[in-house]
Amino acid sequence: MSRGRWWFALQAVAGGAWWVLVATVPTVRTLTLGTLNPVLVAAFDVPLFVVASALAATGLRWAAVLATGWTAVVLAGMVLWATATREAGWGVVAMTAATVGSVLALCLVLLGRIPTELVTSGPLRFRTADPDAGRHRHVLGTALQIVVFWGLFLGVFPLVIVAAETRWRLRPALPGPVVDVLVDTGVVVFVLASLLGLASAVSMSTRGAGTPLPSAMPNRLVVAGPYRVVRNPMALAGITQGAAVGLVTASWMVLVYAVAGSIVWNCVVRPLEEADLEERFGDDFRRYAAAVRCWVPRLRPVARL
Repeated sequence: MSRGRWWFALQAVAGGAWWVLVATVPTVRTLTLGTLNPVLVAAFDVPLFVVASALAATGLRWAAVLATGWTAVVLAGMVLWATATREAGWGVVAMTAATVGSVLALCLVLLGRIPTELVTSGPLRFRTADPDAGRHRHVLGTALQIVVFWGLFLGVFPLVIVAAETRWRLRPALPGPVVDVLVDTGVVVFVLASLLGLASAVSMSTRGAGTPLPSAMPNRLVVAGPYRVVRNPMALAGITQGAAVGLVTASWMVLVYAVAGSIVWNCVVRPLEEADLEERFGDDFRRYAAAVRCWVPRLRPVARL
């Protein structure tokens, strides 16, 4: 059985178990459905989610499409319901996990793989920067990228997540002293991670004749600054910044967001980026990758190339 079919089998079992708990444990029903009528919801969800997932596990592709489509519809409905009523926040969490898993499993069932290349398509397609552009243009472009990406991924998105977490009543009631420690720790970690990110950006834009953005990648392999001790310092900085924002906002959902971002980067973006670097820089990159680890910094900086 393929991994996609295994997911649908697990989803069918989990969905059936959840409906048993909804019927027998009032707390589960309240946390995941609120005041929604469980009989009415079950009339649609059992055949379209539980049964369809079970059929998808046997290899029926139409059932996989049906189960995935229904899961996405339920997630959208739960988000609207939880936002409007402040009920069933944990139902949103459960359906988010189910939707992500179903979409990935559907790709495996239909395509036999997950089309990770889509992440670097369109405006994020790998392209090298204009080699004739002056250094000041690369520095300016990098600065603009930092403002936009940090503003979105470390500002706007976490604020939306915190607002949803609060609205859906998913924020834990932490003692004041605990919150103070989290905030202080988060600020220190965020400042240190930001310094790492800025130092990496300066090295990339001044020595690589390009920017960190895939659509304007450097023309030269950069082994300078933080790149002498760790292979992905900007990604490391960004992930750490995200976790720091989670501490500052005392939000477990923002921490999950940061962890999810690290998984996507490590499993999807990084292999594509490093394959591109190996194609462009050949043995130079292979020697560099052999000498400098991806996430764990060296104790002694590697020699410049």
